[in-house]
Amino acid sequence: MGHLLGKGLEFEMGKLRPSVCIDAVFENLADSLAIAEVEKAGLTAFEFWGWWDRDLPHLLQAKRKCQLEISACCTHFITLTDPALREKYLEGLEQSIEAAGRLGCKTLISQVGDEITDKPRYSQHLSLVDGLREAAPLLEAADVTLVIEPLNRLVNHPGYYLVGSSEAFDIVESVGSESVKVVFDIYHQQVSEGNVIHNLVSNIDKIGHFHAAGNPGRNELTRGELNYRQIFESIQSTNYDGYVGLEYWPVDDPLEGLCEIASWFE
Repeated sequence: MGHLLGKGLEFEMGKLRPSVCIDAVFENLADSLAIAEVEKAGLTAFEFWGWWDRDLPHLLQAKRKCQLEISACCTHFITLTDPALREKYLEGLEQSIEAAGRLGCKTLISQVGDEITDKPRYSQHLSLVDGLREAAPLLEAADVTLVIEPLNRLVNHPGYYLVGSSEAFDIVESVGSESVKVVFDIYHQQVSEGNVIHNLVSNIDKIGHFHAAGNPGRNELTRGELNYRQIFESIQSTNYDGYVGLEYWPVDDPLEGLCEIASWFE
């Protein structure tokens, strides 16, 4: 079981590991420079959003030079709430799985699309389940995990369909594949519903990735109302074996902030 001792989090090898979202923390830097900053901070993994709009050979060269892992990237942003778009979603997923293989990335993040206001929610829920069931064999064959992302509508994503973590967990349970899980964004869930420690610990077997940012503001983890040391300790007390993506927009020096978080994991 993980526990806090002095300055750092003590944990077993292969448990909770930090990853830097370079599109957020270093949004104004070229990929190679951002990846070098992650290495300087003493962290061993990074993630990013769209693979399709960047120079992948250049990114891979920087990754190898700094000897870092890619923890996650996104699949195409095509809605799953509309069955008419499912074939297009699956085509985009196949492309993303191929790209993930080239990148050595085992986790793909998927948003699910906006709510269709003139259709009942239950039909959109079923569309998500059916679409992800069709996606599961593709993911299983490639040994890649797809994580669907609930987002908040109060501050950042008005109109988005999937808000509550409970519905996301219900969808994953209905799909019934170890290759389809939830990315639990602690910032988004604090805005949407709170009670994050109970919700994540109670459903840890359905979570394949975490995101973290301070609230309010979506800035450093040390800013705002969330006690991230306690949250991380609670995750460490479970059997979770994966990454927490640091997806925030820094107010202060980005490298100094990352070095502080890195010290938690020493």
